[in-house]
Amino acid sequence: MSLFVFTGSVQHGRAGFVMASSATDSQRNDKLIRENLVRTGHVDVIISVANNFFYTKSLPCSLWFFDKGKPDELKNKVLFIDARNYYTVVDRTLNEWSEWQLKNLNAIVWLHRGETDKYMKLLDEYHAALGNDRPFADNVRELAAKGDALKEEAKAAVEAADKREKKKVRAEYDDSIAELGVLLNTAVEADWLYSRFGEGEYTDVEGLCKYADLSEIEANGFSLTPGAYVGVEAADDDDVDFAARMREIHSELLSLQAESNDLMEAISKNMEEMGL
Repeated sequence: MSLFVFTGSVQHGRAGFVMASSATDSQRNDKLIRENLVRTGHVDVIISVANNFFYTKSLPCSLWFFDKGKPDELKNKVLFIDARNYYTVVDRTLNEWSEWQLKNLNAIVWLHRGETDKYMKLLDEYHAALGNDRPFADNVRELAAKGDALKEEAKAAVEAADKREKKKVRAEYDDSIAELGVLLNTAVEADWLYSRFGEGEYTDVEGLCKYADLSEIEANGFSLTPGAYVGVEAADDDDVDFAARMREIHSELLSLQAESNDLMEAISKNMEEMGL
């Protein structure tokens, strides 16, 4: 499986491929091909992608980027990004990168290349989208608290509403909750980026990204599998608010139960009208 994208001139252009994950670590002739590619100095970025990113293929893949115009200081270095745990679930069979997630992945590459100005512009874009200049982590906490409060308010309002108005009231609150959710997701992505790279200095992040030079790649048998270089992010559950998460799950279950009750009422009414 491969897909090719090329930009620029033949002498100084960039090219990108979508490749099967196995291509990064397969042996024999494939290994020799990878070695020859790496030794050119043109291999720029390798990204691991999770399952279900294509409608017709559920297998994971990798993205290969080449750059003939790399500066000398990056000539024999490759940036590895393991994005297998970084995506948005669309449904049971499809994942994707949101617009902000794509920008965050781009930002890692910018910083690796020393393009700090692009990174700073992205931070400004986040602040503009959130409508304030407060720390992103503060935005996450504030918006999450507002979301919890709004869900509780919605629950009380639906319970207090006349039976004929319940759906309307629930729909109005669902719209407000969805709008708040968009802002919260924006804040979460902003905090994800800033908490790792701060004011714009590239650093290797365990489990996410690392740049390796020719000697390290050679020591790894010319494997181009990002996981072989970035390692595994340490699990940390200390910041998980289990009480808040349980409230959220409970609220979702109540909402589903209410929808189920409404559906059963509609089915019963239809059956009565049909004389059954």
